Amino acid sequence: MASTLSAEAAPPRDAEFGDYFALLKPRVMSLVIFTALVGLVVAPVPVHPMIAFASILCIAVGAGASGALNMWWDADIDVKMARTRNRPVPSGRVAGGEALAVGLGLSLLSVPMLGLFANWLSAGILAFTIFFYAVIYSMWLKRTTPQNIVIGGAAGAFPPLLGWAVATGSVGLEAALMFAIIFLWTPPHFWALALYRNGDYERAAVPMMPVVAGPRATRRQIFWYSVALAAVAVAPAFTAIGGLFYLVAAGALSAEFLRLAALVGIRSEEAAEADGHRAEKRLFKFSILWLFLVFSALAVEAGLRHAGLALPVPGFGA
Repeated sequence: MASTLSAEAAPPRDAEFGDYFALLKPRVMSLVIFTALVGLVVAPVPVHPMIAFASILCIAVGAGASGALNMWWDADIDVKMARTRNRPVPSGRVAGGEALAVGLGLSLLSVPMLGLFANWLSAGILAFTIFFYAVIYSMWLKRTTPQNIVIGGAAGAFPPLLGWAVATGSVGLEAALMFAIIFLWTPPHFWALALYRNGDYERAAVPMMPVVAGPRATRRQIFWYSVALAAVAVAPAFTAIGGLFYLVAAGALSAEFLRLAALVGIRSEEAAEADGHRAEKRLFKFSILWLFLVFSALAVEAGLRHAGLALPVPGFGA
């Protein structure tokens, strides 16, 4: 079984509350909560604050379930990587069976509760998201193909679509564009990290793009995915959820993303090694800020629209 730990794991000790909380991948969960909330806020249908709160809580719990299931399954490779060896399961603080139980329990709790609080479409999307991340990505794609992050990125792209579905009971063009933004953001974000964590993935035999195709090909793909991301990122400005403020914000942020991606794309491995992968680390860190600011701009645009202060893109809208 994939969750069997190697002899490198630290001797077990009694788990604490913080260890179980870490199973839920709180950093990832915070991103899920934020993008789902933006999807809900920008939707054209108002949602009662209590329903909104309960729905976002269910989505957060579902994200935590995915994280726990991923940690259970990936313990054998997590223990081989410096970035992940201190996670609760590979470090021995939480038993693999406990992580599995937490993941399954939270899954069985979050999905039906979301259906009861909001609607069954959003519950179905949440169930598929958990399945996609735990089974399709973690158990299959991650260990078999260098396209693992590309296809698996869909799991992280569902939250804004979930928020939209909670509000509207449907999936529209605007929700699809928010999904596409995160989907296209995922490869350059993670491949920038993989370029300077390449040794980790080699030791764990995870076929990340730099391991299989090499750094040069990975750098080219980072750039071209960033070009596609920039184009899709400005597209919501021309829909019902966008406007002039969002167009300017997303355009400026994407121009900087492209600049950093180009710097990574043209570098040689010798130059990267010489300065400790400074450009790659800068792109990775900025990509996190970029996603937060782009979705924040969507939320601000929604606030301006509700206040009657939104300006349409010239030539589009009333």
